[in-house]
Amino acid sequence: MKSSFKPPFNPTAKAPAVASRPAFPVRLKPGEGMPSATKLVATAARPTGNAAKNGFKKSVPAAAPDGVGLDSHAVRARMVHKLAAQGVSDARVLAAMGLVERHRFVDTALVNQAYEDTSLPIGLGQTISKPNVVARMLELLCQGAAGKLDRLGRVLEIGTGCGYQAALLSHLANEVYSIERLRGLHDKARENLRALRLPNVHLLFGDGMIGYAKGAPYAAIIAAAGGEAIPPAWVEQLAVGGRLVAPLQTAAGVQALVVVDKTPLGVKQTVLEAVHFVPLKSGTS
Repeated sequence: MKSSFKPPFNPTAKAPAVASRPAFPVRLKPGEGMPSATKLVATAARPTGNAAKNGFKKSVPAAAPDGVGLDSHAVRARMVHKLAAQGVSDARVLAAMGLVERHRFVDTALVNQAYEDTSLPIGLGQTISKPNVVARMLELLCQGAAGKLDRLGRVLEIGTGCGYQAALLSHLANEVYSIERLRGLHDKARENLRALRLPNVHLLFGDGMIGYAKGAPYAAIIAAAGGEAIPPAWVEQLAVGGRLVAPLQTAAGVQALVVVDKTPLGVKQTVLEAVHFVPLKSGTS
């Protein structure tokens, strides 16, 4: 199913420079606010040259044999090989999935299930998506028109949740703005990400349905909640040549992954496989 329309958009608009960022937490008003200062650092392993051509095994530097149990690189490597067997082939995405420790983003009682291909509760009626769905959406994002480069540019994430996907995006994009409407989850993500020290991740507390206009235009937008329609603000804030990936409720009443590509001629929407995400809601709480 494809549809085309031409939303109002100024492709020459530039995101304002961020001179300074206030302390946590940040509450956004429509069209206002500045991102909170999540100053997080990690070396993004991104495949280049032959590594990118030859797949994941050659794209990730050999890990030192440090860590035991769930901290072991081997645990994540097994998950990554399962993802590859399930059809995920983008070396950049597989490398990121192998670097980020998923067990650090789930409750202690659930850590033994962290690397299983299952969604897990993270509180406040929300979940962390199963690895296969996360990897699939990130792969779709990276394979968009703006993702043909080694790294994505500026990315907007709708629904920070526990912060896991934001951590993955930090290895795939130059800059990540992630919005969460639930204060409890915003705070949880902040704590989960603090120790990782990723300087290119900025957490926002606000209404994801209105996006974050001050960071636009975005090379890519990804959403972890689905509604009956793609909010117009998201399309407006997406750069020409950019891609948006989100769940969407179809006419049949089921959710499906939707890819929106913004081209100079308009917007192309493609509906893919069925998924199950929490409903998209407006406002904050």
